[in-house]
Amino acid sequence: MRAEDILPDDTHQIEKSGTVIRKGSVAAFLANAKCWSDPTTSPDERATAERDILAALPALRALGLFEVLAVRDPALQRRLDAG
Repeated sequence: MRAEDILPDDTHQIEKSGTVIRKGSVAAFLANAKCWSDPTTSPDERATAERDILAALPALRALGLFEVLAVRDPALQRRLDAG
């Protein structure tokens, strides 16, 4: 399956299990997770990354992301588990 089979080029969001999932949600999560886990990230940047990660959790869970991928940073995994 290819990306356009899930979300065609002219579509910017889908709804799954009652949750709206925007195009780019997984890529944004990966960028924010990297930022959040980086010890050189400023406190303000880390707080912004955390806010954005938490806001994206319903969409990422609806996609089933964490059913097939594991977060390697234990602190980030604990934060995700806490919601």
